[in-house]
Amino acid sequence: MTKLNREKIFQQVQDALVELFELDAKDIQLETKLYQELDLDSLDAVDLVVHLQKLTGKKIKPDEFKMVRTVEDIVNAVEELLKEK
Repeated sequence: MTKLNREKIFQQVQDALVELFELDAKDIQLETKLYQELDLDSLDAVDLVVHLQKLTGKKIKPDEFKMVRTVEDIVNAVEELLKEK
């Protein structure tokens, strides 16, 4: 998943949310709120982090995900991870 643009990162995140939580892809937009609109909880967030770690091959620190509230926040976090060496 190296050198992905935002659109591809969003697609990967959207695919992960659909696969892991059986959500409808059309309900997942950048501005979608994870907890209020998608009804995810903290355990779901952990599952998502583990999935994204496998995709990126990067270690995600739990602190980096504590402030994540929307799908766009996830895209931004993954984008920052991929910039790191």
